[in-house]
Amino acid sequence: MAARINRRHSDEIRAKIQASVLVHMLHQHALGERDMSATQVRAAEALLDRCVPKLSQVQHAGFDGGPVEMVVAAADVRL
Repeated sequence: MAARINRRHSDEIRAKIQASVLVHMLHQHALGERDMSATQVRAAEALLDRCVPKLSQVQHAGFDGGPVEMVVAAADVRL
């Protein structure tokens, strides 16, 4: 068997595949196609937290919490 070129790359791919399996299982459970205990659901969520980042809310505010001001420079347009 040939040596792996990038060991880290294959580990990342393996983690993505495992995450997609967990998401698929939770999706089936949500649709009622798979029975899972509460412990299994919590374990799947804990594993997903380790490999898939959670989305967080970001709020942009201007000076002193006011609106964000945008300045657009005029472009030199030649036709």
